[in-house]
Amino acid sequence: MADPTPDPTELTGLVQLADATAAEVRAYLSSVTEVATGRMDSTALSVLLLAVSQTLVTGARLGAVDDIVPARRFEPDAGPDPDVDPVRASLANVLEGLDDYADVVDPLTNAKLVRGALSDDLASVAADLEHGLRHHERGDVTEALWWWQFSYLSSWGLRATAALRVLQSLLAHLRLDVDAETASDAEFDALHP
Repeated sequence: MADPTPDPTELTGLVQLADATAAEVRAYLSSVTEVATGRMDSTALSVLLLAVSQTLVTGARLGAVDDIVPARRFEPDAGPDPDVDPVRASLANVLEGLDDYADVVDPLTNAKLVRGALSDDLASVAADLEHGLRHHERGDVTEALWWWQFSYLSSWGLRATAALRVLQSLLAHLRLDVDAETASDAEFDALHP
């Protein structure tokens, strides 16, 4: 029979992972909330690209570790679900004209195209991350890690990945799509210093 006492090294590693994840979650929530205020203007897409990218690194770390199994067989009540609708609506306003995109249901099992919305993705990720953060703030490390890992694999990882692709595409179009005359002038200037 296995010893039910957790290995102190393993427990320390889980606490460190949970603390690092919580810090990244707070950074993501802060960035998305700040962009939603509408005060960022031209830096908003870059800030979102960085926030989503960093959050996906955190998620990949969670996805790479063995399944985290909490001691209890049920999730303790973390309180009411976070109300991300105001952030979602504000992001939709900030991203007006850029929000909607074509998405694939599942690239492996269902290649059907559906409508996606960047504001929906960013807010959905925020809701999942905040749910785990409430467990962490109550000191329930394994429950927080379980929630973040499970929801990364089942929902927020997919939504964040879609958001990242859209943000990268938006930035590429904004920076690379220039009219022919501007491109010709830049090419001439580069070739004739």
